[in-house]
Amino acid sequence: MKKLSAFIALSALLLASCNHQQPTAKTTTDERIPVKVMEVTPLNGAAQLHISGQFTTDDEAMLSFKTGGVVDRIMVKEGDAIHAGQLLATLKLTEIDALVQQATLALEKAKRDNTRATNLYKDSVATLEQLQNSKTALDLATQQLEAARFNRSYSEIRAAKDGFVLRKLAAEGQVVSSGAPVFQTNGARSSAWLLRVSLSDRQWAAISVNDKANVQWDAAGKESIAGVVVRKSQGADPVSGQIAADIKLTGHIPGGIASGMFGKAVVFPSVVKDTQTATLWTVPYDALLDADGSMGYVFVVNDDNTVKKVKVLIQGMEKDNVLISDGLQGAKSIVVSGSAYLTDNSNIRIIQ
Repeated sequence: MKKLSAFIALSALLLASCNHQQPTAKTTTDERIPVKVMEVTPLNGAAQLHISGQFTTDDEAMLSFKTGGVVDRIMVKEGDAIHAGQLLATLKLTEIDALVQQATLALEKAKRDNTRATNLYKDSVATLEQLQNSKTALDLATQQLEAARFNRSYSEIRAAKDGFVLRKLAAEGQVVSSGAPVFQTNGARSSAWLLRVSLSDRQWAAISVNDKANVQWDAAGKESIAGVVVRKSQGADPVSGQIAADIKLTGHIPGGIASGMFGKAVVFPSVVKDTQTATLWTVPYDALLDADGSMGYVFVVNDDNTVKKVKVLIQGMEKDNVLISDGLQGAKSIVVSGSAYLTDNSNIRIIQ
């Protein structure tokens, strides 16, 4: 019995000592964000500029009726080829013909009044003022009839030149107002295609009219088409801040082109005005964040411990990479994986 009591007391003492025992090991965690990085080195781009844009012609036009009314007939569809003078659409002429008839009747009455006033003036019955007033009324009626006939002639739409219908903006039976667009057309059958590109300030300063270029687009495959810079805008877009330029295609065009299609060009400046304009960096698509037009962001790593978010200028795009023309000066490496978890000055851990 004494042995059992001693065993119970010893067990209670051991249990109490276990309950008051402090932990001897402390768990540690690495709070740094794992990322993959890539070294960046400038390319030798002194002889070329990579830019992109959309295909168009220099004679796209919005066609409309001179007068408002109800659309009677539309003879073409989007994508149809058209030739100069071809009738494309007409209005219902009931109201317009009535206006022409009213102007005709008004002219006939003015002629009768003028003839009567002339005879009365010869007989010294009408005054010179009455004769002059009747002559003025006749002239006004004549001009009103010419205006009515002119409006009637523009109650139909005809093609200004050979080209294509890009868009049809109205339907038969629809009421349209004067000047409301009904068709968008271009003269691609008789005019050269242009690649209209948007340039940054440095790119605009680097190129000149008559600079040579090579143009590519998906329908042409890997083949490059010769082109030449034919226009540099002298004003920037107020929204994007970009400046437009046109590259005219001078070589044979395989595969066809549609207005609005995306294309890329490599321009060879005849004179390099600024050595900085020749500096290019190529980075993977995954490294670019928050891209908007020609601007984007990347995370730069300079000390292997933290990152800095910097704005970069996008000059062009290749198959797997983005060409950067500004923002990476002095950068050693950039984050190419794991950037979604980063903020400015985040602590990082570089992994292979």
